[in-house]
Amino acid sequence: MSFIEVKGIKLELDDNGFLKEPEKWTEEVAIAISIRQNLDKLNKDHWKVINHIRNYYLEYNVPPTVRRITKETGFDIKYIYELFPLGPIKGACAIAGLPQPTGCV
Repeated sequence: MSFIEVKGIKLELDDNGFLKEPEKWTEEVAIAISIRQNLDKLNKDHWKVINHIRNYYLEYNVPPTVRRITKETGFDIKYIYELFPLGPIKGACAIAGLPQPTGCV
């Protein structure tokens, strides 16, 4: 287990960098997780993907498929991997504060 600290609050991450208590997610938490993933700064395209993933998860209680992410954001898969080098699931879902999806290692 590891931790991040945001505004004086210590938050636990699982071994793969996913927030153990997703209900504590904030944009500041997203930024802290992105720093752990060696992303310099989240730009508007990062936030478009993050917000889409979060909104989809909050509506359907599962993360969207990669195909849906590309369709809904208009970004091709190559660009999404440029935004999130760890990938749209492991990288983007972790930053978006979702629990680790089943089958994601």
